[in-house]
Amino acid sequence: MYHQAAGWCRRLSLVKNRTIARRLLGRTIERMTSVSESRLRTLTDEYQVLEERLRLGGGPDKIEKIHKQGKLTARERVALLLDENTFSQEIGLMVAYDQYDGTAPAAAVITVVGKIEGRECVIVANDATIKAGAWYPETIKKILRAQEIAMRNRVPIIYLVDSAGVNLPYQGGVFPGQYGAARIFYYNSIMRRYLKVPQISAVMGMCVAGGAYLPALSDVILMVEGTSFMGLGGANLVKGATGQTIDNESLGGAMTHNAISGVAHFRTPDDKSCLEKIRALVADLPAKEISRVSVSESRPTAAEPTSLYDILPGDHRAPYDMRAVLDTFLDEGGIDEFQADYAKEMICGTARIGGILVGVIANSRGMSKGKPGAPPRFGGIVYTESAEKTAYFIENCNRHSTPLLFVQDVSGFMVGAEAEHSGIIRAGAQFVEAMATAAVPKLVLTINHASGAGYYAMAGQGFDPDFIFSLPTGRMGVMEGDSAAVAIYGTQIERLKKDGKEPPPEMLAEMNKVRETYDRELDAKHAAARGLVDAIVTPENLRQSLLLTLQTCLNTNTPHIGAFVLPSTMN
Repeated sequence: MYHQAAGWCRRLSLVKNRTIARRLLGRTIERMTSVSESRLRTLTDEYQVLEERLRLGGGPDKIEKIHKQGKLTARERVALLLDENTFSQEIGLMVAYDQYDGTAPAAAVITVVGKIEGRECVIVANDATIKAGAWYPETIKKILRAQEIAMRNRVPIIYLVDSAGVNLPYQGGVFPGQYGAARIFYYNSIMRRYLKVPQISAVMGMCVAGGAYLPALSDVILMVEGTSFMGLGGANLVKGATGQTIDNESLGGAMTHNAISGVAHFRTPDDKSCLEKIRALVADLPAKEISRVSVSESRPTAAEPTSLYDILPGDHRAPYDMRAVLDTFLDEGGIDEFQADYAKEMICGTARIGGILVGVIANSRGMSKGKPGAPPRFGGIVYTESAEKTAYFIENCNRHSTPLLFVQDVSGFMVGAEAEHSGIIRAGAQFVEAMATAAVPKLVLTINHASGAGYYAMAGQGFDPDFIFSLPTGRMGVMEGDSAAVAIYGTQIERLKKDGKEPPPEMLAEMNKVRETYDRELDAKHAAARGLVDAIVTPENLRQSLLLTLQTCLNTNTPHIGAFVLPSTMN
């Protein structure tokens, strides 16, 4: 779409008759809006079916096996730990769903942001229904992401440990490297020594080998009688290494580590009582900081969340009303626009979500008037003026400690002689720098496109936003499949045309293959499976997801830059 839009802009600039230009635009829009079905509805339905399957973990048989051991499943534990009737946001549910032949749903670990005793917390729970909770390479990535959320926002993190350790066939992706398993223990140590982030570990099953350092580096360790084990090696390993015969309970059970080694701090009779104890510990934690962010009484939205299904068109290339999209999750009253009459392809302004003030930056799709005598502008394209406008707005929000919400539907920066001569490279750099250095919380929501350098400027993952979400309609990549096919084969096709020849069938087949590959890899599920977004959110849950994560961000007034920022005085 980036190159398609840019191409249309170039074509229109050559049209001297403005009436003809408007007719061309009208025909283009009519063609793109001809698809009547709700693409969002279709993709949401598909996602929800997949979501339901992933939440079963290893399946009913494995769940029954866990219950027969006298244990709760990871999801049952998380549900009991969280406050009743409150919304929680799972992070990384889709990770690895399309890898390992589908045998590692959610990478065998559940990571959740939710409320415990009214306090925003991060929960990490090994799913023992999948390979006994063993660690895949993606398991490490999810745990690190959960820890980074806790560190950046200074919120308590609770580990519900039930893991057989490293999944040995994949140890090469788990053990070594800067972001291997050791990074977990590095984050443990930083949180404990410098950041003062509360860490509570409950060993509720197996906890072996190097994984035992995760609870050991926490503030508090709980263990469950009869079902938990913690040790650098199990009974079989001890026998093989030393010849000593001992059972796991005597070696590293709950009583052993509470009464003999002194490694653990609390012993509970079962899973439920363990979770109740954790809730009590969280209730006794110091209160979170008083936020500097403006917070007022929450107001309902101006439009029903489900109206999104009707607002977004069937064709992802078609225009729509971004302000109507914003009305589905912003507090009633909408957005107070900043420079509303200038660079209209970019919407900037302040609004509230659940009473919390946010600075909203959103790409406005469709057409808008350009300068007098200039062709209309394509929404979703960043021009020099819109880059400068947004950079200035971001800097204002940063000065006033106002969190930022980037609503992406961006196809890239404008190209061409006029754009280059206007200094778009300099303006784009100002936009990126303002966004990257803003020390306020940053949330990202992808509506449709997240393409090219425009994705970077709109707080792409590489710039460490606090949370990044996508609707099921999200498309993340350098460019669309059609544009990629043209970029790869365009020169060859032009040569053939000069010779009066048509592209051979094998070239057309290769071009179709490129398009199909791009369409598959642009899909939001593909991005979520690789941790490029924290979660896919449906219209029904969108406002709650944004509100909860905003509340999480308000736990601290420290700078929201990078994975964490050490305090000025380290003691």
